[in-house]
Amino acid sequence: MTIADIRIPAPQAQTLVEPLAYADGRIFETYAWLRANNPLGRAEIEGIDPFWVATRHEDILEISRQNSLFLNGDRSPTLVSQEADARIRDMMGGSPHLLRTLVQMDAPDHPKYRALTQAWFMPTNLKVHEARIRKIARAAVDKMAATGGRCDFVKEVALHYPLHVVMEIMGVPEADEPRMLTLTQELFGAADPELGRPASESPEDRKFDMSVITDFFAYFSALSASRRANPRDDLASVIANSTIDGNPISELEAMSYYIIVATAGHDTTSSSTAGAFWALAERPDQLAKVKANPALIPGLVDESIRWTTPVKTFMRTAAEDVEFAGRKMCKGDWLMLCYASGNRDEAVFEAPNEFRVDRSPNKHLAFGYGAHLCLGQHLAKMEMRILWEELLPRLKSLELAGVPAMSQATFVNGPKTLPVRFEMD
Repeated sequence: MTIADIRIPAPQAQTLVEPLAYADGRIFETYAWLRANNPLGRAEIEGIDPFWVATRHEDILEISRQNSLFLNGDRSPTLVSQEADARIRDMMGGSPHLLRTLVQMDAPDHPKYRALTQAWFMPTNLKVHEARIRKIARAAVDKMAATGGRCDFVKEVALHYPLHVVMEIMGVPEADEPRMLTLTQELFGAADPELGRPASESPEDRKFDMSVITDFFAYFSALSASRRANPRDDLASVIANSTIDGNPISELEAMSYYIIVATAGHDTTSSSTAGAFWALAERPDQLAKVKANPALIPGLVDESIRWTTPVKTFMRTAAEDVEFAGRKMCKGDWLMLCYASGNRDEAVFEAPNEFRVDRSPNKHLAFGYGAHLCLGQHLAKMEMRILWEELLPRLKSLELAGVPAMSQATFVNGPKTLPVRFEMD
C-alpha cells in the first residue's frame, strides 16, 4: 500500500484541525467521508506532526482497549501544533504535558491515581448525594420557570446546574463558582473568539496563554493548603492529602487533579444537557414521546451523550511497530480517536443522524473505553436523569427562539448559546 493510499486528502485533513468546523457541523461531513473512504487514514498538515485518524466505532474501541499498545503519556493526548509542542516541552523540562492528569498517564501510575478518587464517583457513593442533587435540579428548573417563558438554556440552566453539583462535591464555595466557570470556558474554548481569554490576540496566542492554568493553580493551591490543615468530607480534601506508594503526590499532580475534576466534571455534562434540549426543541415528537413515558429518560440521557459527544477527540501514541486494521504503524506514531465519528457510525447505529430518545441498544463511545473510561460517567448520567425528571413533567411546550450556536474547539465542544421559548407549569 502506497503513501497516497493512506493519506487523507487535504480538504478533509484540514477540517479535522479547524475549530470552526466543529461548530458549524462540517466535521460530521468529513467523518462520514472518512468512514466510507479512508477510515484509518493519515493526516499530513503543515505545522502539525502527521497523525493517523480513527473514525470507525470498532477501531476506536479496539485502540482504547489496548492501553499498553496505544499510550496517553508519550506525547500530548490532545492535538497540538509543532510550535505548541516545542514551547510546552521547553516550559516543562522536556515533558509534552502542561498538566499531569489521569488523561496524561499510563500504567502503572494511571490506575494508582485513578483509585484515589474512584470511590467518590461510584453509584453507591453518589446515591448519598441524590437528594441534594435533586434539590439543586429543582432550583434550576424553578429559575428557568421564573424567566417567563424565554431564556438561553445554556446560560440559564445547562452551565450552572452541573457546575454547582460538582463544586459542592469538591468543596468549592458557591461564591467561587462563577470564577470556575469562566476559567473552564477559557481553557476548553481557547480557540473560540467568544470564550477564549480576551487578553489574548489570536486563537494561537490563546493556546499558549498560561495565565488560565496559572489562575487555576493559584486558586487550588490555596484550597489544597486549607484542606491539608483542616480536612473535610469533600473531594478537595482527598486530593490534598493523597499519597501514592506512601509518598504525597506532587504539587503538579495535585493541581492537575483539581483542574480535571473542576473542568471536565461539569463542562461535558453541561454540553450533553444543552445538546439534548436543543434536539428536543427541534423534534416535538421526541419530546412528546419521553414526556408520555418517563421510563425513557435514561434513554434520553444516553442519546444526548451520543448525539453531542462533548469530547470530540483524544490522541494516542503507538508504543511499538504494529499492524492495525490493515495499516502499518511505527513506534511513536500519533493517532486521533474521533469519538463523535464513532458515535455516528452506520455500521453500529441505525439511522445515526437521527435523535431517538428510545434508541436501544446505544453503544456510544462518548465516555471512552478501556482503562481511561470516564471517571465521572455515573455522576454525569445521574445529574442529567434527575434534571429531566424534574423539568419534563413541568414542560408544556418548547421551541427554538433564535439561532443556537456551538463552541469552536477541536477537543471539547458543545452548545454555547441556546435561545428557547417554552411554557411551564
